[in-house]
Amino acid sequence: MPSDPRPDPAHERLPPEPTLESSDPTSTPRPAQAARVAANRLGLDYRREAALLPALPYPIIDFHAHINGRAAAAIYRDVARLFGIDRVYTMVRLEEAATVREVLGDTVRFIAFQNFRHADKGFAFRQGFLDDIPVFHERFGARIVKLWNAPRMWEMFPDAAGADLVPLDSEWRVRQSQLAQSLGMMMMVHVADPDTWFATRYADWRKYQKKADHYRPLEAMLDRFPMQWIAAHMGGSPEDLGFLDGLLERHPNLYLDTSATKWIVRELSKHPPERVVEFMTRWRGRVIFGSDIVTTDEHLAPKEGTPALPMADLANSPESAFELYASRYYALRTMWETDYDGESPIADPDLKMVDPVKHGDLDGPRLRGLRLAPDLLRTLYRDAAVALMATVGTQA
Repeated sequence: MPSDPRPDPAHERLPPEPTLESSDPTSTPRPAQAARVAANRLGLDYRREAALLPALPYPIIDFHAHINGRAAAAIYRDVARLFGIDRVYTMVRLEEAATVREVLGDTVRFIAFQNFRHADKGFAFRQGFLDDIPVFHERFGARIVKLWNAPRMWEMFPDAAGADLVPLDSEWRVRQSQLAQSLGMMMMVHVADPDTWFATRYADWRKYQKKADHYRPLEAMLDRFPMQWIAAHMGGSPEDLGFLDGLLERHPNLYLDTSATKWIVRELSKHPPERVVEFMTRWRGRVIFGSDIVTTDEHLAPKEGTPALPMADLANSPESAFELYASRYYALRTMWETDYDGESPIADPDLKMVDPVKHGDLDGPRLRGLRLAPDLLRTLYRDAAVALMATVGTQA
């Protein structure tokens, strides 16, 4: 989101700036500049902050990202190194997978994904995706198939046009899952969306269904296909850990990832910290670290008019792209590893969407650190992914 050039009334609500001489790097971020942009609303020096995060005796695996673009992937590579990431699982257009592999080398693993840029979305999401899955598997070593079944699909395929595709247990999703299972792959799925969206953008439940309605087909598919499933974005319900407890209890083949940084930070920080730690401890090994970082070469240049691609307007130069990508790793590592309790450095547009009177474009939610125990943190950051990939006979 581009910065708002108008004076921002939220500025007065920011916490006082701590000094650079703070002796505890795990508790307070240190503003280094006056910039206020969506990816760095606290004016942090993300390179310095990366160096001040707790040193880990192992590298992190990011199990959920969208790395696209040769130049943007190179910027991402530098960010990943700064924040201790040595492996990233990415969704990418099949045509761009070779380019991303050239830039990232052995640090990248691929997830088979629908081609959102195809002119014929009906073909791309149906037969086109069925055709692409074996190519991802054979040429790029993909062992995961991602089904994107967000409620927004009803906008792309309205009414009867989406009946065979939009429900997660529909004809084409079953066919794609059958193919994945026959190839010894596992599934990743985007199901539902934030509660904030159902209260606003999806308020017409006749069109989008209610949030609970999106989980019935998920559970049907979990029962029908015994392979492993990863429900992205904390299963689409970080708002309700009790609901996630039930899903994980009923379906031993279900895993969660922690991707969608703004959403996860906002909602997990609302829970009492001890409840989140209890959840992570109970489901140790079935919750996997992910960021949902999206990179594209469109982030590297100024925009004229409306960008052609979603999220292309989040950055407009190599420097702002660096800040965008770094902000996600900084916020997530701060939440999982430290005892920081303050505002997130990332602006969250859902705040304004729900309450435009109270919130502006650059407002951010609370970020409350959880300081996970070292062994639990290692499971989240690395060991869970290693163990999961071993079930399909490959190294993470």
